[in-house]
Amino acid sequence: MKSEKFKRLVLISLLYAIVCLLSVNALALETTRTITPNGLTVLHSENHNLPIVMVTLLVKAGQRHEAKEKAGLANLSAKLLGEGTKNRSSREISEEIDFIGASLDASAGNDFTTITLSVLKKDLDKGFELFSDILLNTTFPQAEIDRKREEIKGSLRQQEEDPSFLAGRAFKKEVFGKHPYGRLIQGSTDTLDTITQDDLVTFYSDFFLPNNAILSVAGDLTSDELNAVMKKYLGVWKKADLPLIPYGDIAGEKAKKIIKIDKELTQANIILGNLGISRDNPDYYAVSVMNYLLGGGGFSSRLMQSVRDKMGLAYDVHSFFSAYKERGSFQIGVQTKNESANVALDEILRQIERMRSEMVSDEELSDAKAYLTGSFSRRLDTSRKIADFFASVEFYGLGADYISKYPSFINSVTKEDVLRVAKKYLDTEHYVLVVVANQEKAMLKY
Repeated sequence: MKSEKFKRLVLISLLYAIVCLLSVNALALETTRTITPNGLTVLHSENHNLPIVMVTLLVKAGQRHEAKEKAGLANLSAKLLGEGTKNRSSREISEEIDFIGASLDASAGNDFTTITLSVLKKDLDKGFELFSDILLNTTFPQAEIDRKREEIKGSLRQQEEDPSFLAGRAFKKEVFGKHPYGRLIQGSTDTLDTITQDDLVTFYSDFFLPNNAILSVAGDLTSDELNAVMKKYLGVWKKADLPLIPYGDIAGEKAKKIIKIDKELTQANIILGNLGISRDNPDYYAVSVMNYLLGGGGFSSRLMQSVRDKMGLAYDVHSFFSAYKERGSFQIGVQTKNESANVALDEILRQIERMRSEMVSDEELSDAKAYLTGSFSRRLDTSRKIADFFASVEFYGLGADYISKYPSFINSVTKEDVLRVAKKYLDTEHYVLVVVANQEKAMLKY
């Protein structure tokens, strides 16, 4: 017990030292925010420590904006942005990016698509030229559509043998129901086959607009230099009206759902959880502290201390909340022997109920706050992280002063708050339980 307490004190001391060294720079970050005449929101954080510029363009178009029968459309669109434009072939884009040692990528998520550029300051002009080319002039060549679609379908088929993939897919479907969040970002082999070139062009034309985007730039670049490259390469980007999207409902029904998937495995893959919260929920910070204590705090969390350290049932057990633009999810994940699945689940539910019924200790609360505030600076220790961070802050409407206010948001959480949100967002009666295992050996009682 003394040894654990000593380790905890050492960790807190180290985190405090990190805060002293890093938070001054992190909290002093100055970001300018402007909205251009075409409606583009521009965020700029100037830092001349390294001759590198990081660009993140967040387009408010993701899985949430695609039709059910076209699931995977947002992801496929993002994958194809760099695969051919009016000016360059896929190969030419790749070769020109490699030649200047830059990186240019695009990816789609639940709520938005991001296009990111990392480039040396000396190659900024060329980097922006390529960046604007895939943003403004993409053509979705049919040959590339066919190639990328088969690539994604092949990956999906391969993942069918991965028990953690099967568990995650089943969990999303049961938690979110018919809402787009309940589907895979990649879509399915069936829906991918229905996506046409016209679908891609329409999705791109509807949503890839300056008045539907956030441009976040960090690094070795002055405001005048940023304005110059934007005028040169993005000045022709025209705003337009956005389509109305009828989002699906997240039902949030109170019910216990048990999904058993039989696979010849030695380890049971288990996910237990329920609907969570949106990113703009005022309880987000209390939930963050509560989750850290339950299963998000690594070796210091209650689940790790009980399921792993005391009972020896698993190498890892963890919990986390995924917070999206709309509702998110809460889940606990663990892998354990088939034969110990029931015991592990009993203990997980016991720890959830303990969190719901007992006040956490002063020491636990203090440790959680120290870690969450102390580790915050690591989100801002590179220009890439800064560009991504500010784009996300803008998207979720967290405020220009979010960096300076975050420590107070965490430090204001009380033991009563932790108990309150545990009772509100954790549930030992109504939950989704997915178990991928050798069901004969697991002999689940749930």
